[in-house]
Amino acid sequence: MMTLQDEANVKAGEHEARRRQMRHMKKKILEGDWNEVEKLCTKKDFKHERGFLYAVYKQQFLELIDRQESQRAFTYLTKRIKPLEGVQTDPREFADLCYLLTCKSVQDATSFKDWDITSSRKSLSEEFATMVDSEHIKHQGAESISVPPGRLVTLLQQAVAYQIEFNRYHPQATPNVTTLLEDYKSFVLPNTTMYTLVGHQGNVKCAQFVGTEGKYVATGSSDNTAMLWDTSSGERCCTLAGHRSRIWDLSSTAAGDRLLSASGDGTVKIWDLDQASAGGDKVMEAKHTYEGHTGDVYSVEYHPRQSHFVTGSYDKTLNLFDTNTGQVVKTFTGHSSAVSRALFNPHGNLIVSGSKDCTIRFWDIVSGACVNTLSSHLGEVTSVELNRQGQYLLSSSKDNSNRLWDVRMSRPIKKFKGHQNTSRNFVRSCFGTNGQCVIGGSEDGVVYIWDLESGSVLKKLTGHEGIVYHTAWSQYQSLLLSCSHDNTAKVWWFDPNAEADASISMN
Repeated sequence: MMTLQDEANVKAGEHEARRRQMRHMKKKILEGDWNEVEKLCTKKDFKHERGFLYAVYKQQFLELIDRQESQRAFTYLTKRIKPLEGVQTDPREFADLCYLLTCKSVQDATSFKDWDITSSRKSLSEEFATMVDSEHIKHQGAESISVPPGRLVTLLQQAVAYQIEFNRYHPQATPNVTTLLEDYKSFVLPNTTMYTLVGHQGNVKCAQFVGTEGKYVATGSSDNTAMLWDTSSGERCCTLAGHRSRIWDLSSTAAGDRLLSASGDGTVKIWDLDQASAGGDKVMEAKHTYEGHTGDVYSVEYHPRQSHFVTGSYDKTLNLFDTNTGQVVKTFTGHSSAVSRALFNPHGNLIVSGSKDCTIRFWDIVSGACVNTLSSHLGEVTSVELNRQGQYLLSSSKDNSNRLWDVRMSRPIKKFKGHQNTSRNFVRSCFGTNGQCVIGGSEDGVVYIWDLESGSVLKKLTGHEGIVYHTAWSQYQSLLLSCSHDNTAKVWWFDPNAEADASISMN
């Protein structure tokens, strides 16, 4: 509102500031402070008043002549007065100014025979006052500007309407926008398959969008390979071969130039993706192999600064690796069974892990100590995920539930049910649609989408013919990724022609 008020009064404020400058100019003219007068004349409010500028420069020239400073007067005449010769009212005046360079007195020239310093300064000041009054008449209506009633609300409504109009998806019903702290993003649920990624010879255990922009999709399979796919076309780019056992998890850098793969052979490999290209069928080799576990590596995750990564293993431990040296920096022990998932909080100072011992643990990255344990699940914890801000934790368990936790209060606040997760598989879930939904796999081959606030099932996506192990959401592209026991991965999107009521309104 203050901004609107300022904008409404901007013309009046500018006019008053200009009047202050003019009063200051008048004072300096009477004092003969020509250095200050020249500074004021260069400001945008005065530099277009050519007639006045000519009068000012003429007065200064005449005073130089009066003080017998002929050399300075000559320089002033050629640089300041000559360019303004065309605005003089008396065509003989400039010739007389030139003549004065050879005279001992200003009064020697016909045009200035009655000239004296005091009266000429006063006359120039009066000329200036006339100009001030003229400008005041031009701007006399400026002070009456006011803010129209309800203008702020109107502007906010226009801003929201603009955001909705230029969003990627247009909701059929006008949504309720609950916050002005962030730009509106349409709450759209995928409703159909964009591509089915076919190529693996074994079930696909994990799938990730590569990098923040998700230019590629990476999949890891029980056929001991990972594959890279072009997100926009669904074409396979390359195969990442070298592991001796199934690939359980993947993690990429934010830039999408590096990919980590965690395998049942007890190792983690890092892959350079700079050479990947759509439409290729190239087989790539790993840049480096990291060792440090004595069992399957079920989980791998880059640190937010990407200088380290954390792993979780069947050997019940977590390892913190340095990506540059390849060494294990710290080992975290405390779980009584295999670690199924490990990740960093957004600040990178804590590690969160889920385990087959039915607990979730928080670890201090510096000391290695367990600082908190959550133990409300009645089955093995198969995944943990933090939202973007880090205040909510999402966990999946073999007790047939996904749970939302308040990290600060260390307690569960919501339960998401309807899917199946009870057998020996790692079924994982994630946050989706700007943190407004929970998306997860299921042993019945369906991708489930729950509303974060109510906990109710919003949509079931069918198409896989086996267990859905893993889901991932691309906020940048509003795409959903799933992988399955049927040896495929699928990219899902919202097709407005697929069904009439695909858009969900915000509440």
